Amino acid sequence: MAASYSNLEYDLASGSRGSRQDHLGPLLRRLTGAEDALVVNNNAAAVLLVLAALAAGREVVVSRGELVEIGDGFRIPDVLAHSGARLVEVGTTNRTRAADYESAVGPETAAILRVHQSNFRVVGFTERPMLRELAGVAARHGVTLVDDLGSGSLVPFADEPLVTESFAGGVDLVTFSGDKLLGGPQAGIVLGRAELVARLRRHPLQRALRPDKLTLAALEGTLLLYVDPERALAEIPALHALREPFERVRERAARLAALVDGRVVETTARAGGGALPLHELPSAACMVELELAARLRLADPAVVAVVRDEQTLLDCRTIADAELDAVASAVRACR
Repeated sequence: MAASYSNLEYDLASGSRGSRQDHLGPLLRRLTGAEDALVVNNNAAAVLLVLAALAAGREVVVSRGELVEIGDGFRIPDVLAHSGARLVEVGTTNRTRAADYESAVGPETAAILRVHQSNFRVVGFTERPMLRELAGVAARHGVTLVDDLGSGSLVPFADEPLVTESFAGGVDLVTFSGDKLLGGPQAGIVLGRAELVARLRRHPLQRALRPDKLTLAALEGTLLLYVDPERALAEIPALHALREPFERVRERAARLAALVDGRVVETTARAGGGALPLHELPSAACMVELELAARLRLADPAVVAVVRDEQTLLDCRTIADAELDAVASAVRACR
């Protein structure tokens, strides 16, 4: 595919210049019911573009409990500041009510931003308004309601919110990642009202944040699987690993242990990647010598093991059947 010609920005029907967004827009609308869609290079870029296009020079209301830090030290307040918008904090770390948003919205308010706590949870004495309540506040004051889902999901899994639930709750724009729980390449997806997406598309920053043809092709291939949700759950590696029965994982660990003279141990796996922070998965691993962990990282191919309690664990929830021989060869070569 990478070596072939591409009609990335060429309209085959008219023979004139087209838009790279045309390749995924219809598919995303079909899968989510959104009026329109836009793809950029990651979800932080999606949030930045939304705020720059719709709220530059004006206020954006965000709950204090949602001023999150994402990977590598980047923080929502920083992204917001670089968009040119002004942050208005409401509520407390653990409790924010619809009335807090209501009292904070004023003539300078452009948007209410809700941010999903993708990589952490606040538990205990907590409160958070329903989307319908926030949509009511936004509608009464004529401001845009934006829902940053972070990891995002098109199929039900644990407590992760669905993209379609955001629209059912009355949100104007939704942003989420193309990787993480969606299972595709790194990308940022914006869905929502057509007139708002059109404003994003016309903003100069959109060109700087647009994805390349390989990202679009990989994302299209991933999204096509979601036309049949059961196929997506079976064929997208991240979703398959999250849902695979423990018995199959343990059987694979036993096969690997037999190949490398290791020992099967039961363990706990986690989703990682900034999603499902409280979700634990029963798993099974092949335990090998502690000193192999560093050697395996430098092997060809590199094998990244879990080092826990002075043990090197090859967790077989993330080793596919087709990869067992390669992992076993790497272990033998490192001894």
